[in-house]
Amino acid sequence: MEIDRKVLQKIAHLARLEFDQNSEKQMIASLSEILDWVDKLNEVDTTNVEPLTNMSHESNVLREDIAQEPLDHERGLKNAPQRDADYFRVPKVLE
Repeated sequence: MEIDRKVLQKIAHLARLEFDQNSEKQMIASLSEILDWVDKLNEVDTTNVEPLTNMSHESNVLREDIAQEPLDHERGLKNAPQRDADYFRVPKVLE
């Protein structure tokens, strides 16, 4: 894909960016370099390479999500340092 001023302006509009004339030239050169690099990556033979979902081989061990009875109101407030009827009391933060 060829990056020209029209393509850059469209990308800049979508990204809500503004460039002056000098910055436009630099950005066109940078984007062209990036696209050339991606084209080089397309030349690499990846037929026997498995796609990665993560960059590390570690897997996240999660517990199974099991529905349980919710905590009743009284038991939920049992360890509250201060409470006011049915609510937690907390120090005033805003004046």
